[in-house]
Amino acid sequence: MGGNAEVVASNLGAMAGRLARIRERIEGACARAGRQSSEVQLLAVTKVFPASSIREAYELGLRDFGENYVQEFEGKAPELADLQDARFHLIGHLQSNKAKKACELFHAVQTVDSAKLARRLEDCGTPLEVMIEVKLSHEESKHGADPADLPALVEAVRGCRNARLTGLMTVPPWSENPEDSRPYFAQLRGLAERLGLRGLSMGMSNDFEAAIEEGATCVRVGTALFGRRKKV
Repeated sequence: MGGNAEVVASNLGAMAGRLARIRERIEGACARAGRQSSEVQLLAVTKVFPASSIREAYELGLRDFGENYVQEFEGKAPELADLQDARFHLIGHLQSNKAKKACELFHAVQTVDSAKLARRLEDCGTPLEVMIEVKLSHEESKHGADPADLPALVEAVRGCRNARLTGLMTVPPWSENPEDSRPYFAQLRGLAERLGLRGLSMGMSNDFEAAIEEGATCVRVGTALFGRRKKV
């Protein structure tokens, strides 16, 4: 038991150090952009990591967690039911036939990409925050609505009573150079401004500083906080 406790303490200490560094990076990016760090939500991305990792992050004060797959989080959720003020966000592609289960598990869905999916979420009858995912790259693997379709989609989601639209989300092509992501972040900001939306979920471990400088209100950080994911 003692050895186990030591491992947990060691893991927690390591995570605390990584979290402190992330917060420093957020503060620095906000200072450069003339923004307050309170304007930026840190979303801890826990895909592939066990419920115990979420608990450790919760102990360090984090309350917002991002998961990519409905089925994966469905397996973790029972172990986290006592974390009453924790909020779980779906940040991976959602098939419309899984909308009902997503409504049961998540407080927010950041990946609405069609009016059909918005209606499915609305019909669940559960209050839910939603973001519209926008596809700004030409990568086949990326999901999201076409920018040209955004005005009609925004109008459709704004007509919902239960699904409350808070902003836009995007995933640019991965690059080791965060500056490669900046044009995508700037484009998303421009779209949001034209549509009268404030929320911008953009930026991950490798490029969230550029995202903040371009107006991100939510950054999705996994690797920088939890370390490299183990292959599964």
